[in-house]
Amino acid sequence: MSRDIEPLVKPVIPPFPLDDSLYDCLDPEEIAFFRRQTGIQDEVALKTHIIDVQKEAYKVAPYGCIREFDFLHPNISKLHNYNHILKRGSEGAILLDVGSCLGADVRKAVEDGFPARNIIASDIKEAFSELGRKLFKSSSEPILFIPGDVFDPGFLSISQPANSVPEGAMPDIQTLQSLNDLHGRVGVIHTSKLFHLFDEEKQLELARALGGLLSCESGSIICGTQVVSLEKGIVRRTVLGIDISYFSHSQESWTSLWDGVVFERGQVKVEATTSTVDLGGIPFRLLHWSVMRL
Repeated sequence: MSRDIEPLVKPVIPPFPLDDSLYDCLDPEEIAFFRRQTGIQDEVALKTHIIDVQKEAYKVAPYGCIREFDFLHPNISKLHNYNHILKRGSEGAILLDVGSCLGADVRKAVEDGFPARNIIASDIKEAFSELGRKLFKSSSEPILFIPGDVFDPGFLSISQPANSVPEGAMPDIQTLQSLNDLHGRVGVIHTSKLFHLFDEEKQLELARALGGLLSCESGSIICGTQVVSLEKGIVRRTVLGIDISYFSHSQESWTSLWDGVVFERGQVKVEATTSTVDLGGIPFRLLHWSVMRL
């Protein structure tokens, strides 16, 4: 039985009408990925299948990333330290994907060698688990999906970053009901297109919560992609005739948030690159970032 967990902060992107022409955002490598995953080789049939699932997902969560087909991009594999992430997987690290949507990132990681048994996907909509199975045409889910609200302390509470290995045995991740049993135990945390849905206060709260999950082991990493601006502050745009506003960090303020606020200065190394994406004819600046324990 599906249950929906309402976020404490609603996404700022309004429900624009769907546009099938936006499907053309997929590059040949991504189309090949979905052919392998779904077994659908015919390009027209694959497009029809993906659009059918997109329509269902948009009814569940009318997010911009679903409308723009951005949920199809395996963002994690585009990060500059992706090989490091896979190496951490070979060493037994846990990968937690927060804001996993329909699971493109975690399935790409599994395809590239990260052990599925050590991966946890989490999002606020439990329906995303079933929609992910439908999208990838998988009868069973090899990856644990835990629905939950990252701003609910019962699901994910804020704790100080770990300075030592937690006492006691590692919990069986296949039986987890929340993320609170993972404080100080996660080797890789990935979260893309999530932070910019929230205001400044909530972004800090989420950063602190994720920082408390990260292992103190050198090389443990939090990484992702999100919208940023040249200067920190409220951004106002008109997209498809609809006025939107949202809080945005700059690259500099994002770096300072992690190195000096969430973690003590010098505990982590923050790296970031930027790119530009066109949404509704308007360029948005994307930050591809990582925070690594030293």
